[in-house]
Amino acid sequence: MPLPKIPTKPATLLPVNEYPKAEPGKSPVRAVAAPVEADPVEDLISGKAVPAAKSTRGRKDKATPLSAVPSQQAAPERPARVDTVAKLKETDMDEPHPAKHKPVEVNVKSSTSRRADRTGKTKVFVLDTNVLMHDPTCLFRFEEHDVYLPMMTLEELDDHKKGMSEVARNARQVSRTLDALIADIDDDTIEAGIELAKLGNKDAKGRLFFQTKLQNGPTLPEGLPVGKADNQILGVVKALASEQPDRAIVLVSKDINMRIKARALALPAEDYFNDHVLEDTDLLYSGIVQLPDDFWDKHSKNMESWQDTRAGTTFYRVTGPFINSLLVNQFVYLESNDSPFQAQVKEINGKTAVLQVLRDYSHNKNSVWGITARNREQNFALNLLMNPECDFVTLLGQAGTGKTLLALAAGLAQVLETKQYNEIIVTRVTVPVGEDIGFLPGTEEEKMSPWMGAFDDNLEVLNKSDNDAGDWGRAATQDLIRSRIKIKSLNFMRGRTFVNKFLIIDEAQNLTPKQMKTLVTRAGPGTKILCLGNIAQIDTPYLTEGSSGLTYVVDRFKGWAHSGHVTLARGERSRLADHASDVL
Repeated sequence: MPLPKIPTKPATLLPVNEYPKAEPGKSPVRAVAAPVEADPVEDLISGKAVPAAKSTRGRKDKATPLSAVPSQQAAPERPARVDTVAKLKETDMDEPHPAKHKPVEVNVKSSTSRRADRTGKTKVFVLDTNVLMHDPTCLFRFEEHDVYLPMMTLEELDDHKKGMSEVARNARQVSRTLDALIADIDDDTIEAGIELAKLGNKDAKGRLFFQTKLQNGPTLPEGLPVGKADNQILGVVKALASEQPDRAIVLVSKDINMRIKARALALPAEDYFNDHVLEDTDLLYSGIVQLPDDFWDKHSKNMESWQDTRAGTTFYRVTGPFINSLLVNQFVYLESNDSPFQAQVKEINGKTAVLQVLRDYSHNKNSVWGITARNREQNFALNLLMNPECDFVTLLGQAGTGKTLLALAAGLAQVLETKQYNEIIVTRVTVPVGEDIGFLPGTEEEKMSPWMGAFDDNLEVLNKSDNDAGDWGRAATQDLIRSRIKIKSLNFMRGRTFVNKFLIIDEAQNLTPKQMKTLVTRAGPGTKILCLGNIAQIDTPYLTEGSSGLTYVVDRFKGWAHSGHVTLARGERSRLADHASDVL
């Protein structure tokens, strides 16, 4: 559909009759509805997507032991929960998302836990050691429910507290938290339970119970080693279930085999899902939305249009119902055979938004270090990468979509041509795909060079784009580029501050949310940070698509005026690579 005529005077109101109506059936596009409010999804921990159930349990002056806590708690405002199916959002691109799959039923709770939710009962969660070492703050994530720590869990915490690893630090943090909880508690009241809210965590309305005596309940089946820590924790769970038949006793563990053994013994067991940003990664913010065919018909009333001669771009101020579903810095497009419309949301005020028409980086005159955009998503990405007002950019996409090439081209153009930044800093997580090759000799950059093969390949492509320079000119250019690119390790990032740097974090899907926070907070004045990755290729143990640090920052930074995100969907590496991605 052709765009309206640009008025001769700035801020001139466009008459409605000047805007031609969209011809139905001209462009086979799908209208994208406003974001659907997610149904309550049954989760172990009530996160943001699950409405928190308010407990009306009254606290007495004197604490009562676990055995004396009534199982039936009045909670009339808690509705009966049913199993729901996670709703998937319509894709915003012509090409299917590489991770697109059919809706699957989300059912992460055990039957015992679901029955307790329907009846309004509070539960007792028995924590495995790996949950505490995975999330040191997990004690305060169970809302009105109680937490039980077996003695073997404390023993395993003591065994893992030494060292400089992340697991050791988490074990020490949990030990300090437990010490603060029992600091001023009398010995006779520990068995009655400790209020988890005493340290200021208002959301934790339950109590913390320790195993203060040997469990005399039913024993585990013969043949299971008695000295194994997992079997002792399973014995505690079974004894608690026997002593408190009216309460829902649930084991929480990150160990899959532990949960399988528990379910084989008819014991309720669940994973710990509080670290998940999203239950379904298909609902992850893509940064792109397709406008419906009748967008201009419904939003052209009182529309304003003006041009910025310095930037060479056009702005539209539109008002209508579709604006409520947009976010700042989100890309919108409308396909048309005559003149496709591509813009970025710059401002949102109620039902009014300001749309800025994008620069066309697919044209040779707008090439970035000899690189032009080959598809719509790459054009969106280059508009973010070349925008000095955008400090944080995240690019998602499968292998071959051009994430690294676009980032390097934009970095070289702004470091060597426009002098916007001083140098390019490249870093990535050193997680091997196969067997580890051991220690590497040399300096920090020499140790990191084997991990940077992808950047070397892309630098070779960028260096070959200059055909007029000859061999000597290309060699000189390559030496200049190498002098402005620094390769750093993540191990030495803490405490640093980068000023006027172009920081590229490759393979960011292998970072935890805590590591991602450590890196992003290194940014000083004038620094731009890029996070590149593919959440379908996670090599770090215990990280999933929902708990990856890349998923975390994409979800938390959406809508910020100085950040942007694009999900690249179309591979541009080669026909062989594209076919392999589809069939292998």
